[in-house]
Amino acid sequence: MIREASACWVREPGVAEIQPVSLTAPGPDEVLVRTRYSGVSRGTETLVFAGRVPADQYATMRAPFQEGEFPGPVKYGYLSVGVVEQGPPELLGRTVFCLHPHQSAYVVPVSAVVPVPEGVPAARAVLAGTVETAVNALWDAAPLVGDRVTVIGAGMVGCCVATLLARFPGVHVELVDTDASRAGVAGALGVTFASPADARGDRDLVVHASATAAGLQQSLDLLAPEGTVIELSWYGDRPVQVSLGGAFHSRRLSVRSSQVGMVAPARRGRRSYADRLALALDLLDDPAFDALITGASRFAELPDVLARLTSGDLPALCHLITYEDGE
Repeated sequence: MIREASACWVREPGVAEIQPVSLTAPGPDEVLVRTRYSGVSRGTETLVFAGRVPADQYATMRAPFQEGEFPGPVKYGYLSVGVVEQGPPELLGRTVFCLHPHQSAYVVPVSAVVPVPEGVPAARAVLAGTVETAVNALWDAAPLVGDRVTVIGAGMVGCCVATLLARFPGVHVELVDTDASRAGVAGALGVTFASPADARGDRDLVVHASATAAGLQQSLDLLAPEGTVIELSWYGDRPVQVSLGGAFHSRRLSVRSSQVGMVAPARRGRRSYADRLALALDLLDDPAFDALITGASRFAELPDVLARLTSGDLPALCHLITYEDGE
């Protein structure tokens, strides 16, 4: 049995380190997972690393297996894929996804892991948590056949939303970002790309995921009469200002939030979080999603990776962390 592991902690804002962890033996309703990969969720995790989680959001922002408290020391993360080393016979040797922080091995309840389908590579499966967010956003947005839809913000969440939207019949999806290099990613995902200056207007639906006030304002500006913005951005401690004068009222525009951790009301009570993660993993049986994994580093390098992602020195969508020799 694996008795010792290593975990990444944010010791204080701007400083992360790898620390040893002692594991307990799994109980009858638990599994021991040996980690193969984890993913760095660039937007949220850089806010955590930089100590920019607002105090009134400490409880809301807790990850399922987080230890410590914001702003630090805190062990954070929620995109982990590994192999079950101990547990029920039906899970032994299975590759599973878990909403666990960056750690080389861990013991969690059986209910906390979701098996990865055979057709989905383990490295790609780290995107399951982000695809689940996109699924929930589309349940909130409820796009219709033939809708003209724009996604503003070509980060992990925005790209996952655009990829799923492209599968809707007759829906034209435009992905908008200030970074022109994301055009190649958009092409791999099967959607068109535009800079903010070239974005098309008269849109039935805009999904906003840029986490900027300018992006939210443009989302409203692009809408057709009675159009809706689905707001997916989380801004941390930054104030956001938009203009609700002009055409906002006369065109009957709407802004709706889509909360990451809570299922859309129409599905509440009928789809558990595990159900949604299982759906997300099924949807990941598509090599187009590989375009969202834009780099990889060894687990020992994670403290430096977090610093470089936060400073902008390391541009990335999902940065993959590997835990096994030779990967």
